[in-house]
Amino acid sequence: MAPTISPVQTSSDFPASTTVVVIGAGIVGLTAALTLAERGIPVVVLEKGRVAGEQSSRNLGWVRKMGRSAPDVPMSLAADKLWAEMPERVGADVGYRQAGIMYLARTDAEMDMHRNWMKSVSQLSLDSKLLSANEIDNLVPGGQGKWAGGIYTPSDGRAEPTLAPSAIANAAIKKGAVIVENCAVRTLSTSNGKVSGVVTERGEIRCDQVLLAGGLWSRKFLANLGVSLPTLPLISSVIRTAPMEGPTEIAVGGPDFSFRRRADGGFTITQRGALGAPLLLDHLLIGLRYLHMLRAQRDLLRISLGKDFLRDIAMPRRWGPKSKSPFEHIRTMDPPTIPTLNDEAMQNLIAAWPAFRQAKIEEVWAGMMDITPDSLPVIATVAKIKGFTVASGFSGHGFGTGPAAGQLAADLITGDTPLIDPSPYRLERF
Repeated sequence: MAPTISPVQTSSDFPASTTVVVIGAGIVGLTAALTLAERGIPVVVLEKGRVAGEQSSRNLGWVRKMGRSAPDVPMSLAADKLWAEMPERVGADVGYRQAGIMYLARTDAEMDMHRNWMKSVSQLSLDSKLLSANEIDNLVPGGQGKWAGGIYTPSDGRAEPTLAPSAIANAAIKKGAVIVENCAVRTLSTSNGKVSGVVTERGEIRCDQVLLAGGLWSRKFLANLGVSLPTLPLISSVIRTAPMEGPTEIAVGGPDFSFRRRADGGFTITQRGALGAPLLLDHLLIGLRYLHMLRAQRDLLRISLGKDFLRDIAMPRRWGPKSKSPFEHIRTMDPPTIPTLNDEAMQNLIAAWPAFRQAKIEEVWAGMMDITPDSLPVIATVAKIKGFTVASGFSGHGFGTGPAAGQLAADLITGDTPLIDPSPYRLERF
């Protein structure tokens, strides 16, 4: 299953030319397009499936600074401001609420992780604070968990993945952007090492600049051009409940569950302590880059070898402008849910907050994230192809920072002063 997305009336026309083509209609690509349209720059967004059909609508909706590495915090701070301004900017509710996010710890070792993170960002003037068990009970009443403590950032918040990307897309269209769904981009056209257009399944669009914001598909697109972007997939399974009474407006992440209030009155719930890890050919090709992550987080991964591997092996890894690309074979990555993870999430949550016994599960879905070796995205120009910019590899953080990431990508395209220092996101670091 997939969450129901607020509709967007996209274009049936196929433009012959534009100034900027954005590949991918997720929240990052859409925000970049909105920013470009606001600056009076002609832009066309091409999406192989439908707007926000993959991870941009399937994520948990958290907008957070807490837990991010210090180099990534400036983008999160910029995103906070942009999220707060977004309803007025797009003329629609995006579900943004600055209601706070809390992480819980069962053990002193888990609390030490929070203390160490606080030290790592001590110069950044965040409002994060450590909590005692009593403070947790006061902020999130009705619990029965035995907590060693927690960490809380009141200025963190949430937005709605089924509302926000669509609202941004509609605003971009009103301001002149063109969005075309069900139109896969196969490759770039270049002249003397510079972008001159994109080749799609429907023909070529001439342009001066291209932004690749293709999420987990960006690695394949780049590899076909001889550019390496190391990303591997992880799968999160998600539960949506019917509207119900709940203990708090704060989004809460326990060691093995999480929950947050939705705009519709229900809750989004997941097993925060486990992710699906389907093995693919790329694990053999670039897996050594992730050994440090595997050592630290092996207990979080539910590794599997099955249909995903066979499907990946069958996919073409090289293709030409006249050949059918992988993006036409699979329009929308719709991984099956992992029922054991959803069952664990509900059991663990009910044990901690018995009020969730009354929860009625209305929908479940899964989403596939693209993870880099350092969990930071790439937002950078590609040195070997002038006029080509990449914004991908968000490692499960892309929705929360999406407005800032999209604007930063637009800044790099136009040569405007960057919203933040882009150096942590350079491609060459790999």
